[in-house]
Amino acid sequence: MKQTVIDILIYLFEHFVDDDLELEADQDRLKSELRDAGFDAGQVSKAFDWLQDLATNRADSDGLPVAAFTSTRIYTLEEERKLDAECRGFMYFLEQAGVLDGTSRELVIDRVLALENDEIDTSQLKWIILMVLFNQPGQEHAFVWMEDLVMDDLNRNLH
Repeated sequence: MKQTVIDILIYLFEHFVDDDLELEADQDRLKSELRDAGFDAGQVSKAFDWLQDLATNRADSDGLPVAAFTSTRIYTLEEERKLDAECRGFMYFLEQAGVLDGTSRELVIDRVLALENDEIDTSQLKWIILMVLFNQPGQEHAFVWMEDLVMDDLNRNLH
């Protein structure tokens, strides 16, 4: 089975998010554990680059102006290729529900475009949104809401 960067990110998040790890300090140990779990070293490095870019983009987005609640996001062709209508509709739903704001939505789209996958499905998108919200200060309530949604999906798939 071919493992992708998103698979590694989900694995990392499921297994290590509660461990209060410092990504920089624990990176070598985590990479070793991921390789021991069967992940390709090249894909593991790309996953860590993705996480580092998320942290960098978060810092860069702090001073950005916030779009008006009534504004409409128009997707580029590249974005539409990666995010099908169901994914775009789900993100719109999250914006209307107050889970995503304009800044977090743009970070999600940026992180989706950074993945090598040709297309992202809704379950993968939920994980990406969860990771973005986890890395956003002040988004604790939105993170918990999204985490409940992701965990409900996991439990539903197990039964």
